[in-house]
Amino acid sequence: MDLRFDIFIMRIANINIPDNKRIEIALTYLYGIGRSLSKEILKEAGINFDLKAKDLSEAQIKLIQNEIEKKGVLIEGDLRRERAQNIKRLKEIGCYRGIRHIKKLPVRGQRTKTNSRTVRGNVKKTMTSGKRKLEKK
Repeated sequence: MDLRFDIFIMRIANINIPDNKRIEIALTYLYGIGRSLSKEILKEAGINFDLKAKDLSEAQIKLIQNEIEKKGVLIEGDLRRERAQNIKRLKEIGCYRGIRHIKKLPVRGQRTKTNSRTVRGNVKKTMTSGKRKLEKK
């Protein structure tokens, strides 16, 4: 008995797109593409939102790739590189936002007394009463 599995992995911009998800959701696995942009791309390419990624033909995949290129959307490495360059520029010119990035503090005006765990890391510093414990001799 010969078991043969046809494994087809859809790749866009060198990223594996999950097979068992609807194409509308699967496109959001690309960095820089969210739900609204995904719907817009599929609408202009004329592809049904409810199709699973594994059910797409080669021609439909090419349509999606061409639509992404035609829109001029930065995705994956290019977008990550541009964001890193922007942050580096802010740090170099020494503006307020750049200084906040350097200090690893929230950049967009959030409070820091509480609720800045994600930027600072889950740092839990607690104060003690100030009394030293008596050492046993």
